[in-house]
Amino acid sequence: MSDSTITRRAWIARMAATALGGAAMTALLPSLGAAAPKPTPITVYKDPSCGCCKNWVEHLRANGFAPEVHDRSDMDALKDSLGVPAAIRSCHTGVVGKYVIEGHVPATDVKQLLATKPAKTVGLAVPGMPAGSPGMEMGGRVDRYDVIAFAPGGATRVFAHH
Repeated sequence: MSDSTITRRAWIARMAATALGGAAMTALLPSLGAAAPKPTPITVYKDPSCGCCKNWVEHLRANGFAPEVHDRSDMDALKDSLGVPAAIRSCHTGVVGKYVIEGHVPATDVKQLLATKPAKTVGLAVPGMPAGSPGMEMGGRVDRYDVIAFAPGGATRVFAHH
């Protein structure tokens, strides 16, 4: 018998092995796809002319978020409607899940908020625009700043130090 001839029994065995291998690969593919986490959606409202807001959006994107951006000229009215205290406002506002994210909050702090779900917390804020915060990179300059958690009615506490 030459190498080019194959018995019916050998052919059936090879086909069965090929089919089993394909089935095994198909079974593994969904688990391989599940290994990559799905980006977390966040809606960002910003002034159309603000460059640092665009940089913060890119910081979110690079850290596993899927920002949907809306330009608005009535940011104070939006912040009022979301319960952001006037004393801790910044240039842009995000909404992720049930939380409000005000200003240049690091993505790690947003993830911590979403993981811990602290009671009576409306959201997080970085008041002003501190140098070195996400979106406010200024070479080597990095100012120390706090991320503030705020509650209904305006009560605040420090959530993180940077």
